[in-house]
Amino acid sequence: MRALMVQPFFVFCCALFSAGLCIMSIITPSSAQASSAQTAAPLSAYQFNFEAIEGGELPLSSYNGEVLLIVNTASRCGFTPQYDGLQMLYDSYREQGFTVIGVPSDDFGKQELAQDADIKAFCEVNFNIDFPLTTKTVVKGNHAHPFYQWALAEAGNMAKPRWNFHKYLIDRNGQIVDWFSSVTSPQSPKITKAVEKALAQAKP
Repeated sequence: MRALMVQPFFVFCCALFSAGLCIMSIITPSSAQASSAQTAAPLSAYQFNFEAIEGGELPLSSYNGEVLLIVNTASRCGFTPQYDGLQMLYDSYREQGFTVIGVPSDDFGKQELAQDADIKAFCEVNFNIDFPLTTKTVVKGNHAHPFYQWALAEAGNMAKPRWNFHKYLIDRNGQIVDWFSSVTSPQSPKITKAVEKALAQAKP
């Protein structure tokens, strides 16, 4: 009698196990789904778009294969004279596939002008800037531009902007390879050597 009761109990356990597997197969994403989710995550800086200061889009994909120095700028900052150095750096390496992109921001000390047109005029009149500028952009906190959120995730908290004229160096594969604090001059050997090293990399 006792032996007869074991078989129904065994069948019942098998049924529960099978049901659990079915539920897990519904809840747990397949490897294809997981792979798709990973693919959807931004893989390089080239996947981000800014708005150009003169209007229209400024997609970083248009610089695919180039080296970029992305700098959050401000017109009324003690570091604003770095615009001169950024322009000289751009002039020195632009023919080799290097671009500076200025990202005006009011996030630090409220030191940026109110209107994009005024920012553009200020940069052109005072520093003869002809490298690309974006519209005024949030670069920190929960409302930061997606590029800056990605940069924080990629480079870590130590590398995030803490003031105006923070600099991210992007290599030919669209990856952050270095960053420089506000106090680092655009023409310092630290930056020029890093730019030259990135430019020496073969185009993908």
